[in-house]
Amino acid sequence: MSALTFTLKKIPQQRVDMSPLVCQLLKDKTVAEIAAITLHSGKAKLRVDTLFDITGSDTENIVIANSMNKLDYIGKGLQAGNLTVEGNAGHYVAMQMQAEANITVTGNVEMFAACEMQAGLLTIQGDAGDFLGGALIGNKKGMRGGTVLIKGNVGARAGDHMRRGIILVEGNAGDYCGSRMTAGTIAIMGTTGKYIGYAMRRGTILLWKKPKLMATFNDCGSHTLAFLALLFNSFANLDSKFSDSDNSFNSIQRYAGDLAEIGRGEILVKL
Repeated sequence: MSALTFTLKKIPQQRVDMSPLVCQLLKDKTVAEIAAITLHSGKAKLRVDTLFDITGSDTENIVIANSMNKLDYIGKGLQAGNLTVEGNAGHYVAMQMQAEANITVTGNVEMFAACEMQAGLLTIQGDAGDFLGGALIGNKKGMRGGTVLIKGNVGARAGDHMRRGIILVEGNAGDYCGSRMTAGTIAIMGTTGKYIGYAMRRGTILLWKKPKLMATFNDCGSHTLAFLALLFNSFANLDSKFSDSDNSFNSIQRYAGDLAEIGRGEILVKL
């Protein structure tokens, strides 16, 4: 049985809500039933088969081919299976993902990827926009579990209001990385922008390059931390620079903050 594949036939005039096309909602449906599902696109409702050519039948393995950045909410609430996006994706990829499922995007994604994500693995081979792993506007609970791997760069506010889980970035991060986070781990191999850790309460930000820190972070000296070896070992099965032993370390400079909040967060910088 081959993967259920949706190949975009034409560029939609408006953004498209792709949330109905996830494994658990398509289970036991025929191809004809899937083709008749309606997707919201601006004020219009479009049948799936007006936008996509449909091939295959395995609803546990879904492929969105010829994808582009007007396709929003891909993998929203995914509870099982595997979803592969061949190309770029729009806003809210893997939003509220709930189980040990996998989403892979071969291109770039827009804002709010992995927002309020609870479990699973999201791999983005390109860049991600602002508020990666953050909370929806007006909410205070961002990413609550799972792992996000970004092989490119991320925009501003990565991990905003993050509560649990791991965000791994091989490239650079924008301003306010880790802002208002209350727990979890963010690891950045590249450079970081201004105001890193702004208003963070708890959690860990792990850096390969020293950032420009705010005055509300206290230098706690250099340390050798044994738990970092265990952390890097947990990345061994990832297809990533994070699984390369040459990129691991346990000697760090530790900074505590944000002291304008309760100050129990930490920024660990490789020595």
